[in-house]
Amino acid sequence: MSYQVLARKYRPQKFSEVIGQDHVTRTLKNAIEQARIAHGYIFSGHRGIGKTTIARILAMALNCRSSDKPVAEPCGVCDSCIEIRAGNSVDVIEIDAATNRGIDEIRELREAARYRPARDRFKIYILDEAHQITDAAFNALLKTLEEPPSHVVFMLATTQPEDIPQTIRSRCQHFSFHAVRFEEILGQLKDLAAREGIEADEDALALLSEAGDGSMRDALSILDQAIAASIGRLTAESVRELVGAAPSGVMEDIMLAVSNNSSEDALKIVDRLLTEGHSPTHFARQMVRFLRNAMVAKVAGAQSSLLQISSDERQRAARSAELFSEEDLTRHLQIMLRTHNELGYRQEQRFHLELGLLKMVHAQRLLPLEQLLSGTPSSSSVPQTARKPSVVPESTRRPEVAPARAPQVSPFAADSARKGGPKAEFSESAVASGPRLVAGTSPAPNVVMGSAAPAAVMEQNPAPEIPKPEIPTAIPVAAVGNVEDVRNIVLEALVNGGQRMLASMLEIGEWIVEGNELVVKVAASATIIDMSLGADAKRLIIAKASEVMGRTLRLRIVPGAAPSPAAVTRAGSTGNGGRGRVEQDPVVRRMKEKFGAEIRTVIDYANRDYPNKNYKK
Repeated sequence: MSYQVLARKYRPQKFSEVIGQDHVTRTLKNAIEQARIAHGYIFSGHRGIGKTTIARILAMALNCRSSDKPVAEPCGVCDSCIEIRAGNSVDVIEIDAATNRGIDEIRELREAARYRPARDRFKIYILDEAHQITDAAFNALLKTLEEPPSHVVFMLATTQPEDIPQTIRSRCQHFSFHAVRFEEILGQLKDLAAREGIEADEDALALLSEAGDGSMRDALSILDQAIAASIGRLTAESVRELVGAAPSGVMEDIMLAVSNNSSEDALKIVDRLLTEGHSPTHFARQMVRFLRNAMVAKVAGAQSSLLQISSDERQRAARSAELFSEEDLTRHLQIMLRTHNELGYRQEQRFHLELGLLKMVHAQRLLPLEQLLSGTPSSSSVPQTARKPSVVPESTRRPEVAPARAPQVSPFAADSARKGGPKAEFSESAVASGPRLVAGTSPAPNVVMGSAAPAAVMEQNPAPEIPKPEIPTAIPVAAVGNVEDVRNIVLEALVNGGQRMLASMLEIGEWIVEGNELVVKVAASATIIDMSLGADAKRLIIAKASEVMGRTLRLRIVPGAAPSPAAVTRAGSTGNGGRGRVEQDPVVRRMKEKFGAEIRTVIDYANRDYPNKNYKK
C-alpha cells in the first residue's frame, strides 16, 4: 500500500476526535439526539480546520446502521460508515463545486435529489468550495434547497461565506468554524509524534504549530515534510530551515539595534539574512509577528495566553518589550505592517525592507508632543542619552528678536514668486530672519507646527536664552507705507498685468486699511467686482498691498459706506479681555515658545455696525 499522509491517516472519524470546534460538534450532537435535523447546513471558516471532516462525520451519524435512527457518534465499522469514510458511498455524494459550478450540474443534482436513497436513511450532498457556484446555479438550487424532499440533506463547505447569496444562507443553518488554537495544535502534534515513534524537540513542534497558522492540516503537512527532511531527531533548527524562517534570536538582535539607534547593525543583519537566501517578504512577516508578540508581552505580560508561541519565544519577546515603551512598540508595528504590505507589489524588495528598518531606528528619536510641551524627561525605558530628539530643546535654541516696525515678507508674495507670478522683492534680512514676532505687525504666518532646524546645526551655535520682548496688545494701523501708496502700487500692478477694467473699477473706490485688512468700498455692485476679480488678480493685490504695508493683509471689497471708527476700534481691541487671558495661559505660552505659534483675533462680521449687513464676504 502506498504511503498515506498524516493529515489523512489521522483524520477524525468521530465528533469527539475533532479539536478546536466544540461549539459545532456539541450543537450537531444535540440536534441528532433531539431529532432536530436540518435539511441544509453551511460550514464556513479557515482552511484545514475540519469543515469537510465534520460534514462526513455528520453524514456517518445520520446513516449509521448500528441503530435504527441517527446516532450522536457513528460506530465507524458498519458498511455505511466504511463507505462514507472511503468516499464511495452511493447515498453520500461529495461534489467539488469549484469544477461543477454551472447551472447544468445543479439541474442534474436537482433531478437526482427527487429519488430516494438506495440503501441509507438520507441522501446527502456535500458541496465543497460552495462559494464557487455561479449565481444562476444558486438560483436553480434555491427552490430545492428551500423545500427539499424529506430524505435529502445539503451540506455546503466554504472558506468565503460572504460570496454565498443571502437567499441561500437564510435557508440553511450556518456554522462558523474557529481557527485551531496554538496549544491544541501543539498537543495534537505531540500525540501524533508519539504514535509514529518520532523523536522531536518541543521547540520544533512549537515552530510547526506556529507555521500552521491555525490550520491543523497545514501543521500536519509541514510535519510530514520535516520528518522526511530531518535525519534522526527533529530539531528546531531543521524546522526553521525547512520553513524558511530567520535563525533564532535574529528578531531580538534587530530590536536591540533599533533600541541603540544603530542603523548600521540593523542593515548588517538584514544583509546577512538576504545573502543566506531568506525572502524579504517572509522576514517582514516574521518581524510583524515578533513585534506583535512583544507588544502583547508589554501590555499583558510574558505569560499571557494571548501569546501563541513557545517558551523561548516568550522570553525573547519579553526582553525586547523591556527596551521600549508601549507607544514605541505600537509605532514600530505600524511601520513594519506598512513595509510588509508594500513588499507585495514593489520591485526592489530589499530596499523597501531596509527603508522600513531605518524608519524604525529614526522613530526612536521622536518625542511625544505632551512631553515636549511639559519639558519633562522621557518616560520611556530607553536611556535618553541614546535618543536624539528631532526638536531641539529650548535651552539650545537661539531666539531671534526683530526690531520694531521691521518689514516682513508676505507669504502671498512668496507664493506668487514661486508660481512665476508677479515678483516680490525679498530683502536679505527678511529672508534670513525667518519667522519672528515683530512689534507693530502681525505674527509671521506659515510656521509649521513641530518643524525645527536640524539638531546638528542648532547644536553648533548654542546661545543662552534671551527673554522675548513684550508684544503690545494694540497693533498700529500702518507700519511702513500708507493707504495711498498701496492704492497706487496695486493699480499700477493691475494695469501691467492686463487687468485694466478691474483697475478702473477699483480706482474710483475708497481704500481703507483696518488692522490687517484692506477694505475697498466701491460704488458699483460688489458682485460685479467679485466676478471680475479672479484668483490671480486677488493674489496680486494682496501680495503688493502686504509688501507695501510690511505685514500680511486680507482683501475685502464691499459696497456702501465704510465701517465706523468705533467698530474698527472694537474689533481690533484686545485690552484685558479674552486675548489677554489666552496669552497668559501656560500651554499657549509654551506653544508660542516651542513652535513660534501666533494668536489671531477672529472678527465677527455679523455684529459689525455696517449699514448693509447682507453682503457676502
